[in-house]
Amino acid sequence: MATAHADVERLQSEVADLTAQQARRDAELLEMRGQLDAGRVEAEAARSQASTQTEELERLGQVTTAAEAQAREAVQRYRELVLEREPQLPADLVTGDSVGEVDSAVERARQTVAQVRQHLDQQAQALRVPAGAPARGGPDASELSSAEKIRLGLSKT
Repeated sequence: MATAHADVERLQSEVADLTAQQARRDAELLEMRGQLDAGRVEAEAARSQASTQTEELERLGQVTTAAEAQAREAVQRYRELVLEREPQLPADLVTGDSVGEVDSAVERARQTVAQVRQHLDQQAQALRVPAGAPARGGPDASELSSAEKIRLGLSKT
């Protein structure tokens, strides 16, 4: 009976150990479930934040697109005003996607127009014929014969 009593005590001790292990495992399981729930809450918050950021990014994209369109329109209006103010500039030489590019193109167009004008002026100078008739002078008597010189002298008197 002592052996049975020892076996019962050993078994009770093992049951107590197993019960304690089960209690620890239950506590760990409960803690893990809490962590899992917290992780799920964090994941949902992250998804919500990502969704909000995606919406904000889309909104900013639309704002950027609208701003780019306004900038293009403003540059086009600036170009038209420059061409209206300086009609001698060829429109096809004045291009650009920004005010700075249009300004650079305007300067190049001004230089081109100035060079063309200078070239045309030089050509006009080369082809220029003096206005009016040549100066009148008497005939050159050095090549006339004596009889022609006498006739010329008598005709003037």
